[in-house]
Amino acid sequence: MVGRVFRIIRTPLTLLILLGILAFGAWWGWNNIVAPPKKTPPPPCVQTKVTDKALKSSQVTVKVFNGGDKKGLAGDVTRQLRAKDFNALDPANSNDEISKTVIVGNAAKNPEVLLVKSFFKGATVKADGRDDHTVDVFVGNKYGGFNSKAKSSYPVKTSTVCLPASASPAAES
Repeated sequence: MVGRVFRIIRTPLTLLILLGILAFGAWWGWNNIVAPPKKTPPPPCVQTKVTDKALKSSQVTVKVFNGGDKKGLAGDVTRQLRAKDFNALDPANSNDEISKTVIVGNAAKNPEVLLVKSFFKGATVKADGRDDHTVDVFVGNKYGGFNSKAKSSYPVKTSTVCLPASASPAAES
């Protein structure tokens, strides 16, 4: 008797299990299709040769953020940095309110951070340990101004420096 009951419910039970597997696969696939793409970490820096033991502004990647009320300030600063041959990315607004200029980079004593800092009057430096060695500049309501007389190079003690992969000639070869 038990064998007969099992034979009767075996086919519908098998179909229900397969339908459950199919439904789970459809749900999983749909969630992976509509999910936002996962952010990949920025590439680490690449050791890049410097000539005359000096880091040039053209080797430094900078992004300017406006954290104040003055519209277009980040764009103005970006244009000034580009005029000094920095690899300046498109400007953006900051979610945080900024008063004085803040320079953010891997470490406060890194040459790329010190070179960028030399162009800003009254700027403070914050280190965040970023791997890619880009530099962010946050400008705000008490923006001290741009030092257009600053040198476009910074002396380094070694013949190589760690720079973002996108700005490094070594990364292209």
